Amino acid sequence: MYTVHEVDFVDAPVSGGGAGAQSATLAIMWGGKSALATRLQPLFDVLGKTVVHIGESGAGQVAKACNQIIMVAAIEATAEAARLAAAAGIDFAKVRSAMLGGSAGSRVLDVFGGRMATRDFAAGVEARLHHKDYALLMDEATRLGAALPVSATVWQQLNALMGRGWGHDDTSSLLRVLEAGGVGKSTR
Repeated sequence: MYTVHEVDFVDAPVSGGGAGAQSATLAIMWGGKSALATRLQPLFDVLGKTVVHIGESGAGQVAKACNQIIMVAAIEATAEAARLAAAAGIDFAKVRSAMLGGSAGSRVLDVFGGRMATRDFAAGVEARLHHKDYALLMDEATRLGAALPVSATVWQQLNALMGRGWGHDDTSSLLRVLEAGGVGKSTR
């Protein structure tokens, strides 16, 4: 005799990192049947402060990919700003301070830009994790036929970073990729 159990699947990726997990301030983007929201809410409340039902199962993963596109592209843009400032002989720490008070101000500029300004590339977020995320999202974009030209460029920079053996360093190491001459130039 077989017992039939109804099983529901949800995907619930998060954003906010280790600090967000410890302080229960994660952003949770989940996919699954909307009827599950009442059952899941107490669990989500323990983990995070922003909980958004995105759609059916799998939609949470798409939302996470969108989050990573914007975040890592912003890290690359921050690295390029730091590189431009250095090329002009200007202290990026001062440029960053000015930008934090303007329309470019963001968590990425604050955290990752801060690491670039102090040249502290020890892992806050290991670059290999962003590289993994980008591999998944670029595969999905290819499958869907979605053109992502900025992401394709960031993906190449992440590949160059990994090729230099910096995968266990912070993603702010994208600055070092630019300093080394970008894609196609080896420092080995």
